[in-house]
Amino acid sequence: MPREIITTPDAPSSPLYAQAVKAGGQILVSGTVGIDPTTGSLAGVTIQDQTRQALKNCETILAAGGASLADVVEVGVLLHDPADFSGFNEEWERWFPSDPPARYAAKLGAVIPGVLISIRMSASVD
Repeated sequence: MPREIITTPDAPSSPLYAQAVKAGGQILVSGTVGIDPTTGSLAGVTIQDQTRQALKNCETILAAGGASLADVVEVGVLLHDPADFSGFNEEWERWFPSDPPARYAAKLGAVIPGVLISIRMSASVD
């Protein structure tokens, strides 16, 4: 099965991994943090700020691959501090008000200064 690397300058990137990979009718979005791609800085210091930006970044990456948030089937959420779970959910509900995708949450293992959340997604595309 061939794979296609998805890239966009409108979301954070790294030479160490693909923003997303499209293969076999799926788009797999790498763990994405709340960095504003226009400034290169974190979008804010609250879990809501960083969740909002991380979801915007995921949405932008999905669009570059021909998908949208409506195509998302699974989301993985890694939180720096599990106590931020309710604050994360406040912002999450704005993005997925009904029929949300499957989701899991866990503690972020890597300590990245200032980063409160990392979100990865899988979307189904035709």
